[in-house]
Amino acid sequence: SPPGLLLLTSFLLHLHEGPASLARLVCDSRLINKYIEDAKSMEKAAGQCQALPALGCPTVLPSVDFNIQQWRSRSNESKRREILCDLALLVGAAAGAQGQLPPGCGAKQLGLLYHQANSFLLLLQTFQWEAGPWEPGCPPHSVEQSHVTSIFLTYQRLVQGKLRFFFRSLAKDLC
Repeated sequence: SPPGLLLLTSFLLHLHEGPASLARLVCDSRLINKYIEDAKSMEKAAGQCQALPALGCPTVLPSVDFNIQQWRSRSNESKRREILCDLALLVGAAAGAQGQLPPGCGAKQLGLLYHQANSFLLLLQTFQWEAGPWEPGCPPHSVEQSHVTSIFLTYQRLVQGKLRFFFRSLAKDLC
């Protein structure tokens, strides 16, 4: 959709502007709210696709549930590492599932999700952190799913939950 493409372009432009881009994303709560709405729209659009088949090979998705009190007590670096693990697993799941679907509506929506989640992943990987760059290998909690819609729900819950609260936490220092 044109608004989604415009948002993705805006996000990628922020990504290419350097270290200040995370600050802009964090400090303007309208942006994260827009990403939440986009995640909901992608899930709704995927749900309207005709007869999405079950995945022949189940995909591994991150468990994105969290306890808000425990989350608030953690360091920003700890939160960042967990979100990076979740995003890496989600990006891989979207790519794998997209390869199992015939071209069309479901594959298109998964492509949009993949690009948006991957943009968040790249942004959080490349931003200059005191603890150094992210290194893969962290063991996220995960669950296997055979339904394509589970990928969209997981992404929506990740953006609406951990990512939004992480940005709120960062906003205290960056804004």
